[in-house]
Amino acid sequence: MDAIKDFLSTTGFAMFADNWGQLAMLFISFALLYLAIVKKFEPLLLLPIAFGMLLSNLPGAGMYNAEIFAEGHVHWEYFAGKMDVTPGLLDYLYLGVKLNIYPCLIFLGVGAMTDFGPLIANPKSLLLGAAAQLGIFSTYLGARLINAIGFEKLSFSQLQAAAIGIIGGADGPTSIYTASLLAPELLAPIAVAAYSYMALVPVIQPPIMRLLTTEKERKIKMSQLRPVSKTEKIIFPIVITVFVSLLLPSAAPLIGSLMLGNLMKECGVVDRIAKTAQNELMNIVTIFLGITVGATATAEAFLDPRTLGIMVLGIVAFSFGTAGGVLLAKFMNLFTKNKINPLIGSAGVSAVPMAARVSQSEGQKADPSNFLLMHAMGPNVAGVIGSAIAAGLLISLLG
Repeated sequence: MDAIKDFLSTTGFAMFADNWGQLAMLFISFALLYLAIVKKFEPLLLLPIAFGMLLSNLPGAGMYNAEIFAEGHVHWEYFAGKMDVTPGLLDYLYLGVKLNIYPCLIFLGVGAMTDFGPLIANPKSLLLGAAAQLGIFSTYLGARLINAIGFEKLSFSQLQAAAIGIIGGADGPTSIYTASLLAPELLAPIAVAAYSYMALVPVIQPPIMRLLTTEKERKIKMSQLRPVSKTEKIIFPIVITVFVSLLLPSAAPLIGSLMLGNLMKECGVVDRIAKTAQNELMNIVTIFLGITVGATATAEAFLDPRTLGIMVLGIVAFSFGTAGGVLLAKFMNLFTKNKINPLIGSAGVSAVPMAARVSQSEGQKADPSNFLLMHAMGPNVAGVIGSAIAAGLLISLLG
């Protein structure tokens, strides 16, 4: 009987009595799994994030130990066996996040899958992509305003505000990259908010787009883009890498990875590794990134009033980013002969290619014969570059 009692006391079921927060996190992980599987909200990342959250909140499993990464640092003495806690599987995998390996490899895969042709054909798209980063900086200022007002339970430091602001770029890897450098203690809620809102782009953006445009503007038809030569497509990633890295060295890892992937795709001489980056490597890193980011969503880190604040600021960031692109397109129409359909400005957030598809969908609702997808891909790709540059700027100024 003593042996049976000892066994029962060591089960996870018994441990829930003193760890109600972990039980709550399990139910949150179930909700996210439902959204990923049934509602198909960004399932490729939301599913592993939710399952990683589930694994790290199983009492007694020891798969993730937050103390190993306490205070934003990797305490290597745990991995050297000098401490009482033995690192779990997810602790080892999480090193890829802490060392910023996974976000850069994701960018490598994104670059290998992306066509920069629409952006090269219409350089004005860069401005729309830049305008959509309004969400990043407005959210940063909003988080600092909350702190200035004096809401202690919702207060954020300057570094935390910058990490939260990156959610407005609608770029999960960039959000993870920035949070791991500036505010690792908020990595879990920031990552979950970023990917959740990326999945909700078709829900969040259309009302804002319709509110800020007239039916006449939504019916604007844009002329066909000029053909882009192979030489241009090869030179573009090289030039962007050199220019951005010299301007903002802290953005070099993300921009360099993105442009390397694109160069491998466009040069035509390394098809094998380009296809590997697009498929096998991208899929493997996505699994590791999702599971380990979800693992950081422990009860102590996630069940905090600031998590709700991050979710609210995240939706504000997306809204301002969408509005920024649309309003700049309307402003540009005051001075240009060839009018821009303002709907493509909303694609300046870097949810590729979902935001571009939303622009296409809204354009066809106004005029079924209107095709905006390729035009919207220009701002969409520019948004990826813009969010990486914005992250580099914040890291350079504050990190």
